[in-house]
Amino acid sequence: MSVPVRITCTAGRIEECARGLRPAHTAPDPDLSNIVARTINDVRQAGDAALVAHARQFGSPAFRADQLRVPAQALARARDALDPALTEAISVAGAQVRAFAAAVRPGDREVTLEHGQRIRLRSVPVAAAGCYVPGGRAAYPSSLVMAVVPAQVAGVGRIAVASPPGPDGLPADVVLAAAAILGVDEVYAVGGAAAIAAFAVGTSTIAAVSVITGPGSPWVQEAKRQVSGVVGIDGFAGPSEVMIIADGSADPSAIALDLLAQAEHGPDSVAALASDDARFLDAVAAVLAGEDAPRGAVTLVDCPDVDVAVALAEAFAPEHLEICVRDSEPIVDRIRQAGAVFVGPNCATAYGDYVAGSNHVLPTGGAARFASALGPSTYLRRMSIVEMPDSAVRALTPHLQRLAEAEGFGLHARSAAARDRNSEGTR
Repeated sequence: MSVPVRITCTAGRIEECARGLRPAHTAPDPDLSNIVARTINDVRQAGDAALVAHARQFGSPAFRADQLRVPAQALARARDALDPALTEAISVAGAQVRAFAAAVRPGDREVTLEHGQRIRLRSVPVAAAGCYVPGGRAAYPSSLVMAVVPAQVAGVGRIAVASPPGPDGLPADVVLAAAAILGVDEVYAVGGAAAIAAFAVGTSTIAAVSVITGPGSPWVQEAKRQVSGVVGIDGFAGPSEVMIIADGSADPSAIALDLLAQAEHGPDSVAALASDDARFLDAVAAVLAGEDAPRGAVTLVDCPDVDVAVALAEAFAPEHLEICVRDSEPIVDRIRQAGAVFVGPNCATAYGDYVAGSNHVLPTGGAARFASALGPSTYLRRMSIVEMPDSAVRALTPHLQRLAEAEGFGLHARSAAARDRNSEGTR
């Protein structure tokens, strides 16, 4: 039986209610931070030997250094042995994510400004990306798809995957099969903070990368935090969360399943339903009560009107937002702070997790206020190329000199003045 919490939110309590929906933000656990710091230092100092020791400690007691790189034969064997229906599902999911990623990949731009200076903005793929695929309780081929495909679309030359080894020294077969289906042949049997450290600092077997992406445990997220700046990261994946705005037109059974599907991610996941229809909330509660399912933090929120529900969603800034009301478009237009928005009676968050084409690596914990989904831009650098014709030098050098002198940078002013003198012959 799944019994939700039920609260009432009014216009005057929106921020309070939003804070109450998820656990309060706390500083990293010092013990966890220290453990991760030691792991990163061990990998920096001992390289492959530290990775082997880590694997032996966590699930693969007979692990050897020659098992760090998964051989091509193991990838092909896993792909060939996979259930054909699952092979097709992975291929379909990859195709949907690829089509959307290709459509939104940033392109190059060129602008000529008022005084003739030309600035080209190039989108340049990073040299190497490390995609982490969690393991442990289950295998997650969808996480591999979501991390790898945008990197491929971005044009990253080297894409490496790391996933924890099991007792046989290999990551889960379905993860290996997914890598083979997507054409990724650089796969490592490394998990947790050690994998993030290896990607960041490099070892004899694993060359360092430029960007690390993918979800994972609190140890993985803390490791990403500690190496951020040494490498780029996609963000920090906290407990998964969904908020649903629904009215009496929605199907209570379907909405209840959406909430339970979110709770399925784990006991720390957050699932909230906000509605201005108390009878609809009663109906959802009745469905939940009849389900024997694992439960995270399921909360039903009574709102006086849809405006309060929208304001609550904006204050909460959820990873996933479902909008299932009679007239959804005006509400969608008002949403500014959500990782991904799912609209209409058919748009369960589960589609986004697998096959809709959008990415399921999304900002959590309120980070949707400033962060975006994983996509091709995560693996691209924007680089400006500037050309200053004589006309721009003549027009802009005096302004540069005044600014540089005001800041105490006289050599900047002289550097520009040298160009200004060189352009005198064209006046």
